[in-house]
Amino acid sequence: MIRFGVIATAFLTALVLAASATAQGQPAPTVQSEAKEGATVPLDELLKPGPIRENVMGAADAPVTIVEYASMTCPHCATFHLKTLPAVKKEFIDTGKVKLVFRDFPFDGVAMAATMLSRCAASEKFFSITDMLFQRQEKWAFGQNPEAELTAIGKELGFDAKGFDACLQDQTVFEGILAVRKKAFEVFKVDSTPTLFINGEHYRGVLSPVEIAIHINRHLDKK
Repeated sequence: MIRFGVIATAFLTALVLAASATAQGQPAPTVQSEAKEGATVPLDELLKPGPIRENVMGAADAPVTIVEYASMTCPHCATFHLKTLPAVKKEFIDTGKVKLVFRDFPFDGVAMAATMLSRCAASEKFFSITDMLFQRQEKWAFGQNPEAELTAIGKELGFDAKGFDACLQDQTVFEGILAVRKKAFEVFKVDSTPTLFINGEHYRGVLSPVEIAIHINRHLDKK
């Protein structure tokens, strides 16, 4: 079996190399944006897909787009998904007013492993798997043996030991997740999770159902 330490080491090495490249005269590209509440980034740039599959919930032609950057080991991300998102889905996503684009922003090797696991299943199962991981986050992310807990979840999802290992060793997915994370950090100034962009407007942290509805309705009123 692959050890989580391998993923953790590769993940941290990639972050160090990226930081070193920037420090050695390869300045990070940027858009005209400040990392503060309500600051706006160009929506066309934000919505450019990265090198891996985009996971989208909602109608393609929805007038409001929420781009979420999340880490699977982030408790605040779990709160958003389990308490705020269901209300948003019912009121806005299921009615065709909003679509949600979920993007990975792992903060550690365990989050990277969980992220890769969520991406190994069929795309239509992504959000249900993500919900499962957030619901059980305290046990697998903060328990004594994250590897054993995620392996057990993998078995529930139909992965045998060989398939689980193959999932976590998929270099294309690994590098794609890092590329999405790198662009978010360097271009859109994402440095915490959850970070939400509502039609390009930047918000940090968990928004309550009432708070996010206010922002969504403000954009809908412009249409």
